[in-house]
Amino acid sequence: MKNTTLCYVEQNGKYLMLHRVKKQNDLNEGKWIGVGGKFEEGESPDDCLLREVKEETGLSLTDYRLRGIVTFLSQRWESEYMFLYTATGFTGELSACDEGNLEWVDIDKIESLPLWEGDKIFLRLLREDAPLFSLKLSYDREDNLISAVLDGKNLL
Repeated sequence: MKNTTLCYVEQNGKYLMLHRVKKQNDLNEGKWIGVGGKFEEGESPDDCLLREVKEETGLSLTDYRLRGIVTFLSQRWESEYMFLYTATGFTGELSACDEGNLEWVDIDKIESLPLWEGDKIFLRLLREDAPLFSLKLSYDREDNLISAVLDGKNLL
């Protein structure tokens, strides 16, 4: 089970989104996601978040908060615990990302993009400013969402 972070950087009613179109054998290929990545040895969730956002965007976060912990289970990919963040403060200039194309997207238009089905659930929770949550998402071999459990309650 790997540990990862994912962050939605917010500015002027938009989230900074990453369209994953540059990496080979990318489980997120073609999808739009936030920015983040895998923990390195000895990192806390915050350490990983700050490093990954800087590496992928060139931005240094100054105001961020943990919003939820998402457990991803898949019959096809390695399972992971993802620490989900939003950020509203940063310094620096946006730079190119070697994993895909970065774009500021209106928050109310994000669901029309190619997303993981489970991402729509936690994006809704972020929009509703839900308190810290635990979400467990299970996918089958074809990457179809087969189970979603929010704070112990089945959603599907």
